[in-house]
Amino acid sequence: MKISIGSDHAGFELKQKIIQKYSSFEFNDCGTFSNKSVDYPDFGHEVAKSLLNNNIDYGIVVCGSGIGISIAANRNKGIRAALCTSTEHAKLSRLHNDANVLALGSRLTNEKDIYAIIDIFFATSFEGGRHSDRIKKIDYI
Repeated sequence: MKISIGSDHAGFELKQKIIQKYSSFEFNDCGTFSNKSVDYPDFGHEVAKSLLNNNIDYGIVVCGSGIGISIAANRNKGIRAALCTSTEHAKLSRLHNDANVLALGSRLTNEKDIYAIIDIFFATSFEGGRHSDRIKKIDYI
């Protein structure tokens, strides 16, 4: 599985831990590459562009809350970034919303929960059916 991953300075350490823990995934690291202050939209957009323009399966974006970077990623047509703070969010974001980017908040969700969220997100498939038409409406609007 190929995953583009990016973070701002607040998510840098968690991003590095995710890359190490999930070494079976192939990561495209879109930065940032230190904990020096940067602007989260740059990395949300970079992950989105990478996902849309390359042969990448999913994305992960991380900032302090997960909110700003998910908003930035979602500004790109075809991206469905879901901020997940629980395994139930992760499951439903894939089942019903076909989320292709997982957004995480490094300051608000503990590390143990983050790994459980990642596991569920990547283990869950889109349910399709009635949800497919709803997904099409997202891109249309």
